[in-house]
Amino acid sequence: MGLFASFLDTFCEHCSSQSIYTLAAVGLLSFLTLSVVTNVLCQLLLKNPHEPPVVFHWFPFVGSTISYGMDPYKFFFDCRAKYGDIFTFVLLGKKTTVYLGTKGNDFILNGKLRDVCAEEVYSPLTTPVFGRNVVYDCPNSKLMEQKKFVKFGLTSEALRSYVRLITNEVDQFVKTSAAFQEPKGTFDVSKIIAEITIYTASRSLQGKEVRDRFDSTFAEMYHDLDKGFAPINFMLPWAPLPHNRKRDAAQRKLTETYMDIIQERRKANDQKDSEDMVWNLMSCVYKNGRSVPDEEVAHIMIALLMAGQHSSSSTAAWIVLRLATRPEIMEELYQEQLRVLGADLPGPTYEDLQKLDLHSKVIKETLRIHAPIHSIIRAVKNPMPVEGTSYVIPTTHNVLSSPGVTARSEDFFPEPLKWDPHRWDETPAAKDEDEEEQIDYGYGLVSKGTNSPYLPFGAGRHRCIGEQFAYVQLGTILAALVRHFKFSKSSDFTDIPETDYSSLFSKPAGKSFVQYEKRGTKA
Repeated sequence: MGLFASFLDTFCEHCSSQSIYTLAAVGLLSFLTLSVVTNVLCQLLLKNPHEPPVVFHWFPFVGSTISYGMDPYKFFFDCRAKYGDIFTFVLLGKKTTVYLGTKGNDFILNGKLRDVCAEEVYSPLTTPVFGRNVVYDCPNSKLMEQKKFVKFGLTSEALRSYVRLITNEVDQFVKTSAAFQEPKGTFDVSKIIAEITIYTASRSLQGKEVRDRFDSTFAEMYHDLDKGFAPINFMLPWAPLPHNRKRDAAQRKLTETYMDIIQERRKANDQKDSEDMVWNLMSCVYKNGRSVPDEEVAHIMIALLMAGQHSSSSTAAWIVLRLATRPEIMEELYQEQLRVLGADLPGPTYEDLQKLDLHSKVIKETLRIHAPIHSIIRAVKNPMPVEGTSYVIPTTHNVLSSPGVTARSEDFFPEPLKWDPHRWDETPAAKDEDEEEQIDYGYGLVSKGTNSPYLPFGAGRHRCIGEQFAYVQLGTILAALVRHFKFSKSSDFTDIPETDYSSLFSKPAGKSFVQYEKRGTKA
């Protein structure tokens, strides 16, 4: 009897345990089902006529995050076809209102400071990477001063000197890189172009000391710091994850390295030997009479390094990939250099770059289709009425502009996804920004720019200040590569790769190997 009782107790205990797990599973499933049903009913029955339509989604919090993240442009165009230019979708639990078209670009990118805020959106991601007291980790008025420092450091004299330095870097890379030792071969485009862009930027904009360190310590620190742009860091920027620990260690080391460079220069009695941005920032003074602290100089330089590298590297890679599919365009570029520079093809000067018309159009067309940033987001700080509609965007929303949508729109560019640099021979739809209203946000007069369907560098107070440098860097790199090589598709490269949207900056997905042939090589 005692044995039977013991068995019964054990059996009941087992059943009880199983029942608890079963009940828990049933309860969780019921909760999820109820959440989904409630979410769907709210979308169907509780529509607010004074807010934009919400993109239908099954799951709360997740919303449209996955479809948006996989291919933002497809998501935008699909939603536009169904809801129009203005709609709201749920992005990781946050209602995000998209306003497409040139009116949407103007509404968001030229939004008043009291109405929209960039810092609230981007600071969690960028501050651990760039450092404290710069960019989005300081009052907007201070950021505008910092932008002014950088903008006025990019003088014509500085840009002129950069062309020679960049050309020398590309020539040296082609001569010494293991990827180009044979007369013909293939190379991994994204990998090689990333090296070229970071070497050229570090030597020109960042300074000789930074370039010298990139052959050793800087490269590893850069890659560790780059991991800080992981999408999860929008939500968990300070989580003790392995990639965040590496990011923080790299940020400290890079800051210390820049500060060492600054201090060494000061000890040398400020004997300026170049036009790099470090020298410029070392002499800048805020309106309150305070010199820019060395640590802030270091953090601004890190910001320029990180943000500039991603956009230039991605764009230059897309240029090479596109030229590999259009060898006749590459030959046109070569012939243009022969006409402008002469038969001996010396390295171009800054003035020569302005005469290389087709080179500029290749860059412009590539940026049109492959803008490095597909979404520009702002937090809403005051209710925002949308002119011509009944909509008022509440402070619980973010707003999102996507200038790349207008650049890919049939309304402005026939066959918009066709890469054709010659479309810029005459494109009246893309209004010259010089004709537009000028405005000073605190760092000098700039075009408001939002009437144009072509805005690869954004617009408004947060327009990219590295635009001038980017065109010089990309133009000089392109000119050098055209002088050295002919590009064509390799056996592993059948078509233009998909775009990787998994990070803050878009880039070619995976590896793409392009075939090269050095000019002058005998068949």
